[in-house]
Amino acid sequence: MLSWSAAPLLGAAMAVALLAGAPASAAASTAGAPATAPAAERAATRAVTPAATLAVMQRVADWQLAHPSTYPEDDWTQAVGDAGMMALAGLSSDSRYRDAMVSMGRRNEWKLGPSMYHADDYAVGQTYAELYLKLRDPAMIAPMRAQFDYMLAHPREGSLNWITPGVLHRWAWCDSLFMGPPAWARLTAATGDHRYLDFAVANWWRTSDYLYDKEEHLYYRDSRFFKQREANGRKMFWGRGNGWVMGGLVRMLQFVPAGHPSRARFVQQFTQMSEKLLTLQQRDGMWRASLLDPASYPLQETSGTGLYTYALAYGVNEGLLDRARFAPAVAKAWDALVANVDADGKLTHVQPIGEDPKAFDPGSTDVYGVGAFLMAGSELHRMQARGAAK
Repeated sequence: MLSWSAAPLLGAAMAVALLAGAPASAAASTAGAPATAPAAERAATRAVTPAATLAVMQRVADWQLAHPSTYPEDDWTQAVGDAGMMALAGLSSDSRYRDAMVSMGRRNEWKLGPSMYHADDYAVGQTYAELYLKLRDPAMIAPMRAQFDYMLAHPREGSLNWITPGVLHRWAWCDSLFMGPPAWARLTAATGDHRYLDFAVANWWRTSDYLYDKEEHLYYRDSRFFKQREANGRKMFWGRGNGWVMGGLVRMLQFVPAGHPSRARFVQQFTQMSEKLLTLQQRDGMWRASLLDPASYPLQETSGTGLYTYALAYGVNEGLLDRARFAPAVAKAWDALVANVDADGKLTHVQPIGEDPKAFDPGSTDVYGVGAFLMAGSELHRMQARGAAK
């Protein structure tokens, strides 16, 4: 474990402060080409003010609340949607969004998912901890703390190779970096116990050392993809998979204090990946399901794009990324995302659950895509409020 007892713990007040905070569906467009929606229609969809951004966020959230997912409420898919609802709750004067999260936690009895060591099954703990930081009800984090204490006392060791028995009990796939580490980091903020953040940091870098391509500055989804190649001969890097990593980096940086010995390393990886992703954004503002072979998967994809928009906007807001280069990319990505919101608030062009680039129905939606959209909107709103988005 890392030791950083000399480093200042993120104060509760700072943690709470961190948490405060008529479009039509776009047709599919070819990779690198402008979106096919008429220019006047696209211009009309652009949320150019914080109020307009909040309005479209609320419309998307309201659609999701009116069309609830059928996944279990402790499932990772729901947990990502919850993260987005919490981001919206920090901006909206309407208490419905936070109330919905409190109601969800109570229905779950504040318990995590059924598989103790599986990162997907404790992703919902991120919302429990954030609610605790707001409302200070110890019941909200008690089951998570008991489970994490057990896991610390009974760690699951072993290879991250995908064929290894029990590999899902370790963070052996890039998605897990969004699902797992931020829950542990938030529990440290909630309790003051450094052990949880130490665990998150140590295991993040174990996964990074295994899955991060130091030449491409992108993550393989898991070890099965090390030698796989796209139709154009390039390495296979999944769009949403790297979106999970970028979102996970944001959600770690929010809770890794300035005095922590690994913070600089997190910042370095975040900026490396951001620079790479800036070069992979298509002319219509989106990223594709395959990052290095977008022509093979020309359909716009909103869940990965939402996660990238969230991360790049966060980087601009925190002074980690050059505003002159990245703020226009964020604004362009948000325009493209909003163009994929139907008039009733349904977010379209969400790649279904998977693990690699795939073709899919452009009308597809899912709660994790909504979560990514809402997180992106929250950081864009902050950027607009500071006058960074033009």
